[in-house]
Amino acid sequence: MDKLNAHTLQALCSQLAAHPWGEEELNELVDPKLGVITGFQELLEELEVLRHVDLEFTAPAQGVQRKRKV
Repeated sequence: MDKLNAHTLQALCSQLAAHPWGEEELNELVDPKLGVITGFQELLEELEVLRHVDLEFTAPAQGVQRKRKV
């Protein structure tokens, strides 16, 4: 996967129906300075790792048991 850059995000915004994004907002996604959210690049990398997880032997969510309060 290529590293995310502002040009890629600008191209996506122009191709997809979205509200207008300013250059400052796109740059914050590429290289976060405010520290409020995880960087978008880091999120994409985590999703890429998950994409490679073999789910063949993973039980469906219905098999998850919640603890009951007594």
